[in-house]
Amino acid sequence: MSKDIVHIFDTTLRDGEQVPGCKLDKKQKLVIARRLDELGVDIIEAGFPRSSPGDFKSVMEIAKVVKNATVCGLTRAVKKDIEVAAEALKYAKTPRIHTGIGTSDSHIQHKFNSNREAIFERAIGAVKYAKSFVEDVEFYAEDAGRTDNEFLARVCEAVIKAGATVLNIPDTTGYCLPEEYGAKMKYLKENVTGIDKAILSCHCHNDLGLATANSIAGVINGARQIECTVNGIGERAGNTSLEEVVMILRQHPYLGLDTNINSRLLYDTSLMVSEKMGMVVQPNKAIVGANAFAHSSGIHQDGVIKNRETYEIMDPADVGVNESSILLTARSGRAALAYRAKKVGYELTKVQLDRVYEEFLKYADRKKEVVDKDIHEIVEKSNIKIESVS
Repeated sequence: MSKDIVHIFDTTLRDGEQVPGCKLDKKQKLVIARRLDELGVDIIEAGFPRSSPGDFKSVMEIAKVVKNATVCGLTRAVKKDIEVAAEALKYAKTPRIHTGIGTSDSHIQHKFNSNREAIFERAIGAVKYAKSFVEDVEFYAEDAGRTDNEFLARVCEAVIKAGATVLNIPDTTGYCLPEEYGAKMKYLKENVTGIDKAILSCHCHNDLGLATANSIAGVINGARQIECTVNGIGERAGNTSLEEVVMILRQHPYLGLDTNINSRLLYDTSLMVSEKMGMVVQPNKAIVGANAFAHSSGIHQDGVIKNRETYEIMDPADVGVNESSILLTARSGRAALAYRAKKVGYELTKVQLDRVYEEFLKYADRKKEVVDKDIHEIVEKSNIKIESVS
């Protein structure tokens, strides 16, 4: 069955870098940009060129080195922002300007001290001006998650006529439920004249832990771009996690959706971004966390040893992890101990295993985890004659 491709728009270098303490220098940004290009990301949001001279230079250098992906620069609906972004992107093989403005009543009233009609005109003007520099223009309706659907549809229709090729529908505050966010995408698909001329894009934040779920709901309802970051980094609670949406679509083929991502590079890319940004990945993080393919419960370990798919829905190799981990703890059973003992050179009979297991439990009750070095000591203290298989 042929599948629709969902474009992956990576904003690790823009939205992700806005995390306090995660500032990258130009050299680090170039390393990550090259990896994102190798990973198969369709669009790399390289930065906000007008925000600082350093960001301008970084976007320009990234534009020079990226070979395959579209390189994107963020702007506000401000002429000078757009001019600076166009200059920073002039060396890009495929440039995109990402411009927009807040469309919710909250933003219109409190952020801009304005009104709907004035914001409507600013949105059109920004897209038209960006279109005079590049062919590919993405418009973001900031706080679209809390924007009235009728007004949002009106804005989207107008910016498409002005030349927008992508419509970014952000759940800026991470407030939407998946059903609500999906329904918003469906409404736009059904009520915006000319919607077939633009790609709808999901940009979801994780304030309530729903960024990934909302993005998936968005593409199920017609969006064909997801804006995300490696490891789900980003302001406040973070952005949609790149590795999560990629593997969700791949593990649910009946959705008829996939991405261009080389998933076998996901784990290594996660490590790279974590190291460059100095931001540790939580051990229980889906897909790339240290415990994502680790098993410590005896029941689970026995099942995985017999057949990996008993407790794993993904092959670790598909995301670049060498193998599943069988961790020895006080919750581990004989099957796990025998498995790990064999790994370090001991083929135990059933009688021998019973003796070794008794000694193992003494160790396990004292330690959080029993490691390979401990196994040798445990076998020795069990007072059994045993031949190494190594």
